[in-house]
Amino acid sequence: MIAISESASDKIKEMLAQEETPGLFLRIGVKEGGCSGFSYGMGFDDEQHDTDKVMEIQGLKVVVDEDSFKYLNGLEIDFKESAMGGGFTIHNPNATVTCGCGQSFRTASDAGKPNPEQC
Repeated sequence: MIAISESASDKIKEMLAQEETPGLFLRIGVKEGGCSGFSYGMGFDDEQHDTDKVMEIQGLKVVVDEDSFKYLNGLEIDFKESAMGGGFTIHNPNATVTCGCGQSFRTASDAGKPNPEQC
């Protein structure tokens, strides 16, 4: 399961409302790369595949591809405002190593393919 805080879901809904494409949903995924081995991906999509995991979280349709789900189960997404603007934060209980920017990770069982130039 994935958890999205109320502040993060409010921000995502606000961003979705600005889009002009009907039927968009939030897609969360993982790809190899980043300085620790895997990088997070989060964006809007309108194409769903048979093998995708589909969840309803805080009134949002959230879709995760089957390969990414094993790395994201238990993921927590929040949105924090700051004097410099704001941004999404990610807490992944599966990550045993993360990079300083918080966008890259690896797990105890899988190191991915690190690329230090991507951090």
